[in-house]
Amino acid sequence: MMMPDTKPNPIQLSIVIPAPTDTAALEETLVSVLENRPDNSEIVVVLGCEYGDPWNIREEVRFIKSPAGSSLVGCINLGISSCRGAVIHVLASGWRATPHWTDAPLRQLASTNNVGAVIPLGVSPNDQQRVVSAGIRYGRGGRRVVLSATGPVNVASFSLPSTASALLAPVAPTLEAGFWRADVLQLVGPAFSAACGDSAADADIAVSLACSGFSVVVESASRVVAPRPSQPRGDAFTAGVHAERLFWRSIAATPVLWSLVLHVLEIVRHAIARAPLGTLPMLAGRAIALLQFGAYVPRYRQLRVLRQQAAMAEQPDAGRTLRLDHPHNPVGHSKLQAPAAPALLRRSA
Repeated sequence: MMMPDTKPNPIQLSIVIPAPTDTAALEETLVSVLENRPDNSEIVVVLGCEYGDPWNIREEVRFIKSPAGSSLVGCINLGISSCRGAVIHVLASGWRATPHWTDAPLRQLASTNNVGAVIPLGVSPNDQQRVVSAGIRYGRGGRRVVLSATGPVNVASFSLPSTASALLAPVAPTLEAGFWRADVLQLVGPAFSAACGDSAADADIAVSLACSGFSVVVESASRVVAPRPSQPRGDAFTAGVHAERLFWRSIAATPVLWSLVLHVLEIVRHAIARAPLGTLPMLAGRAIALLQFGAYVPRYRQLRVLRQQAAMAEQPDAGRTLRLDHPHNPVGHSKLQAPAAPALLRRSA
């Protein structure tokens, strides 16, 4: 008599919940994920604060303690390094899952090797028919913007018209909510860089993603509820440092002369946006980041290698196998088109 196969199913999805500070927001996220947990998944919670596990869920959730003072990027990277799934979903503390929110992204990532990341729609906690987050866009001048809807949207019929301008197309999920192929993250990262801080780490890795030739899609069938906006504007000096680093870390991916012109315009825009008290600290931060120019050389080389790999993979005899013996091995995939942008998307600083 044959014995039944008791081998457990492999982990398909790893859900990383970074919680640098707020345990109250963490519990909201945990409850929503556990209520809607998909099969063959693991939940990894990275704690930057003390959490007593009042619900005794350690058998269902793997808790990891990050070093004191860890940023959101640090917590996410620690969680990613512990993941076992083929797909990694980051859902930051304070965001909430909805029923079947992982189904469509998993299908998207499994259907083709071209898709490297999937953007879920972030909807308002007050009106879940209003889209407040549909990924980010990165401008050549160094500006990172979050894409959202101009008004109420029927989420069920939210679509990406093929006639929309590629210039407004999202280039990556936001740091707080996105689905990533684990092998692609290993290739273009292998994780998010802390050089650009929590505010621009997603734009930084989006540049790597674009150089590698992988596409990004917005999945209207996947919804996550965004937290209520309550974060302060942030320190102007730090914002200047991170914004300037983002630009110089991406310079290899764009035409240099035109990018420099747009960068000057972006600095002017940023100075006006931070006026009156924040302008000088922001400019000082940018100046400090500019003096760190030598630190951008390895990044420049990395992007050049990723672009060369993508060009090699476009050759007719290139295979479709993704090798991960080393982060800079060639990637085999076909030439990709930029994803179209939603007609109702607008830019927000």
